[in-house]
Amino acid sequence: MQRLIQIFTPSHADADNTNAQNLTVKEIVARLPADLFHVTMLTSTAPDPRIAARKNTRLLHYGRRGNTARMLARVLTQVPDVYFFPRYGPMDQAFVFLRRQLRLRTALVTYMVMMMNDTTVSPFIERLVREADVALGNSVFVSETIQQHFGIRAETIYDGIDTRFYYPETSGDFSRRSSLSVLYAGSLQARKRVPLLIRQAARWPEVEFRLAGKGEEEAACRRLAAELGCRNVVFLGHVTSLQLGSEMRRASVFAFPSVLEGHPQVLGQAAACGLPIVAMNIYRPDYVVQGKTGFLVESDADFAQRLDLMLSDSNLRRSFSVAAVEHVRQFSWDLITKQWADIFHRAVQRRRAS
Repeated sequence: MQRLIQIFTPSHADADNTNAQNLTVKEIVARLPADLFHVTMLTSTAPDPRIAARKNTRLLHYGRRGNTARMLARVLTQVPDVYFFPRYGPMDQAFVFLRRQLRLRTALVTYMVMMMNDTTVSPFIERLVREADVALGNSVFVSETIQQHFGIRAETIYDGIDTRFYYPETSGDFSRRSSLSVLYAGSLQARKRVPLLIRQAARWPEVEFRLAGKGEEEAACRRLAAELGCRNVVFLGHVTSLQLGSEMRRASVFAFPSVLEGHPQVLGQAAACGLPIVAMNIYRPDYVVQGKTGFLVESDADFAQRLDLMLSDSNLRRSFSVAAVEHVRQFSWDLITKQWADIFHRAVQRRRAS
């Protein structure tokens, strides 16, 4: 009988956890063959029912304190074959240190979801990449920045689309409703540049601008909307995946002015709902095909011009919507999980051979 590959990931299985990285791991684990992989994850509330029902899965309680000691005890007494998707907390730092000191047989699989540059790279991130048995990026661009910054070739595996929540209108009517709306979804923090959208809302008072998300810039964004007299700006706060999918299907355009990203899943989710997209080109998102499913722009002026064009042309929105739904079919979680299964096998073989 084939021995199961033991995987530990410091990721949360909680059903209500909508952190992008945790969502990624939940989708992978839910689909990994239980007869080939044993997975240990964390949980602090009710777990995703698919993971709770999965055989050969262990959920470690994540409480208010003592988590690092509890997790370290687990991985040192039952040494995993793979440590998957390390983050940057005390647990990850302790494990990476002990892995080298104790010469543990655990393969380190590092998955980078942010572009690598002088701003984003810390000494520990560099260590995670350099000591990884397999280093990967979540887009071609992110993988290229890993090679440029560290001289290490990184593979690319995309984040998939959860079609339970993100799908187009079943009627196939991509033209959207007669009243126009622009949707943004993401955290309200400086790098996301939500004020740019509020200023666009002031230029389009007849269009509703709906902002989903929370963050430290929310108060400043609300003040700006009030100063500009934008009664057409709606702050939705935190939304669930179910709610976000519904918002996407009722919107006309998805606008995403963020300038510092890896490969934001929200762009793939919007495309899967048939939403034409206007976003920045600086991180070259593969979820968007330039001039076919959306516009990837180089400047704020270009952002405003392309948003104007999208809002003014219903035929363009319809064309982009149809193409977007077709384009993102390649980002199936079932296909992507098979790629991860292969990565885990190769990482274990590479570690054992080293």
